[in-house]
Amino acid sequence: MGLKGTAAIVGIAEYPHQRRYEGRRKFTLSQWAELTRMALDDAGLRASDINGIVCSDIREADMFTPATVVEYLGQPVNFAERIDLGGATAVGMIWRAAAAIELGICDVVVCALPALPIPTSPLPRELNPAVWYQSSSANWGSPQAEFDIPFGNLAQNCGYATIAQRYAAEFGYDPRAMARLVAQQRRSGAQNPLAAFYGAPVSEDDVLASKMIADPLRMLEIVMPVAGGGAVVLASAEVAARCRHRPAFVKGFGEHLTIKTPTYAKDLCRTPVGPASRQAFGMAGLTPAAVDAAEIYDCYTITVLLTLEDAGFCGKGEGMQFLRDHDLSYAGDFPVNTHGGQLGMGQAGAAGGMTQVVEAARQIMGRADVRQVADCNTVYVSGTGGVMSEQSALVLQGG
Repeated sequence: MGLKGTAAIVGIAEYPHQRRYEGRRKFTLSQWAELTRMALDDAGLRASDINGIVCSDIREADMFTPATVVEYLGQPVNFAERIDLGGATAVGMIWRAAAAIELGICDVVVCALPALPIPTSPLPRELNPAVWYQSSSANWGSPQAEFDIPFGNLAQNCGYATIAQRYAAEFGYDPRAMARLVAQQRRSGAQNPLAAFYGAPVSEDDVLASKMIADPLRMLEIVMPVAGGGAVVLASAEVAARCRHRPAFVKGFGEHLTIKTPTYAKDLCRTPVGPASRQAFGMAGLTPAAVDAAEIYDCYTITVLLTLEDAGFCGKGEGMQFLRDHDLSYAGDFPVNTHGGQLGMGQAGAAGGMTQVVEAARQIMGRADVRQVADCNTVYVSGTGGVMSEQSALVLQGG
């Protein structure tokens, strides 16, 4: 079971991530087209080469989303998919595109997640209550509407803080180790011209001095919403051979969903990324020890800690010591989120997870400039949606 590993990421594109967006507002469809052109140009391919797309939600259509995107691009396709996995969407896009390519349905697939502000509508829609409830649903009949929202279990800050509190009770908690993680990722982000915190490193003391948002999570341990977006092009081995850069082949993937709300989790400290990662490594025929860099979804520091443990980079309950013992910056002995992660780059909505995918490909292609990891051939990538509700993993290798 699994992939043969013959489909590869061959082109990448990213908007600069900005805390205060200063550019022209663009419709999601316009962003889709622009990111597609950028990624195709990067790969050395043409729009006429595309015969597959993978998308997520767009603001201009509530349904028939893939057809709307294809129509706008003006390029018919044989394969189209719409993914709804929150922060796990980007990784979910990649393995589905790779699988379609290996099946022979298509040989060039674009995966894009735009997240720039769109023009203001003269007829604004009524605000969706879910905006206030974040990962919970206020819809009639929803378990969250009946059993969670009325009792104050709202949004991601609450959920991830609950997970961190449970971890502290079971294994202990070291705020300075977590601050060290943030400082190291911000060190990497400070070297990334596309990051919102480019040129703005922080110290461990800065993190510990930042405001407590949801105990034990401080402000600098939580992602900053930004404008941005990214895209990648995947292609068959035959097409990859004529592209401009070293291909990053998709060797293994995993995906695991368990809950939507932490209320229903059987174990807050053992997350879906564990089974997802085991499948990804097993499919690739590798172990975590083979990894040269890890691009780990980092909406919160606790997300990175649990992923390090559950993906097998250290044992359960050993994450804090792992953070104390290793340098996770781009120049360290165990590079994690060499682009700064979302803690150092900012989170552009669902496109946040695409930054990890793009950076993984960039490292394998040898194009990360001062952040380049030497002899980077194997990279692990994770995605996390909701409150540890849906997680995905990839193993990428250079050709």
